[in-house]
Amino acid sequence: MEVFVTSWKRRIANAIERVSGALVIPPHEVHLGPERMHLRRFFKHFGVDCVFDIGANAGQYAGMLREAVGYRGPIISYEPIPELAAQLRQRAAADPGWHVEALALDREAGPALFNVMADSQFSSLRQPSGDQPEIFRADNHVARQVPVLRTTLARELARWQDRLHFRRPFLKMDTQGNDLAVVEGAGDALQSFVGLQSELAIRRLYEGAAGYADTIAGYEARGFELSALVPNNAGHFPLLVEIDCLMYRRDAAQLG
Repeated sequence: MEVFVTSWKRRIANAIERVSGALVIPPHEVHLGPERMHLRRFFKHFGVDCVFDIGANAGQYAGMLREAVGYRGPIISYEPIPELAAQLRQRAAADPGWHVEALALDREAGPALFNVMADSQFSSLRQPSGDQPEIFRADNHVARQVPVLRTTLARELARWQDRLHFRRPFLKMDTQGNDLAVVEGAGDALQSFVGLQSELAIRRLYEGAAGYADTIAGYEARGFELSALVPNNAGHFPLLVEIDCLMYRRDAAQLG
């Protein structure tokens, strides 16, 4: 039996949503409404039965799937920063369907140094760019480096599919400039995913990171089509720095 501890406020909101059909969102999370509404519809239509959560940080995405989207299937969260991975394991202890791996996903497997930024949410295998917006300089600079093990999505998919026997997995990536490399590391295994969610860099914050147009083109070349573009933060008006894309695999479009 899967267990997830939901706040009493969220339980009340869930009840209101079931009765009214409306989405109840706190004022400070209004910008996340489009993502949550689209994921609810997407997961139901494509029958998503497993989520690969790449770049989990403190578990924000997994928590959102459980509390706001209502997804109850398995989640495999990858977070290479050791202390954050340990905190995630503690948080996931009450949820048998939530699995945590202290690994970084990349184009290839092997050891590497991982850049832990002043704000952990900016941490990346990549170096911060020298021409990033001034508003991020205090947070997006290397505070320290930690040794990590890199693996590939092709390896992880095979390993977890043998264990969980899912059929319609979904890929979520938030790797701070390395999402396209994660997809490249999947090879032909990417075709097992019915959909993906990826962060798009409107302004590139990391050296060597692909821009939004090249990233979308890379996913389209691998058989995926755009389903939605959604905000992933409250924004920095009037500057648009990044946004998330939701995509589905073309030959999975008839599933539902």
